[in-house]
Amino acid sequence: MKTILFACIHNAGRSQMAAAYFNALADPAKGRAISAGTRPADRVHPVVVEVMGEVGVALAGTSPQQLTRELAAQADLLITLGCGEECPNVPGLRIQDWPIPDPKGRPIAEVRSIREEIKTRVQALIEDEVR
Repeated sequence: MKTILFACIHNAGRSQMAAAYFNALADPAKGRAISAGTRPADRVHPVVVEVMGEVGVALAGTSPQQLTRELAAQADLLITLGCGEECPNVPGLRIQDWPIPDPKGRPIAEVRSIREEIKTRVQALIEDEVR
């Protein structure tokens, strides 16, 4: 089973959406996702919880967590979403960067668009990584 780690700065938006989509769409016997942030927020952005709920993916009760080298060492692939140089360097860990805008403070229509871009990328990732 592969473990995919999605990371952004606050672990309150993009990485939460990506991990939730991955876990909702991938075969749990073949892969799982976790998410973390370099400077975790106190909570997931309410608008992110709302737009994910619109598509039947629950984020209520999910809390941001700290991205550590130990957490990254559990992963087969690290996907960064805007943490840049703050993301840890883990020798041997494959890294991909998804340049997706931060949903924080954006109108709900833009957050929905971000959600759909993340879903499309996650679906392609599942096809490539955990068939």
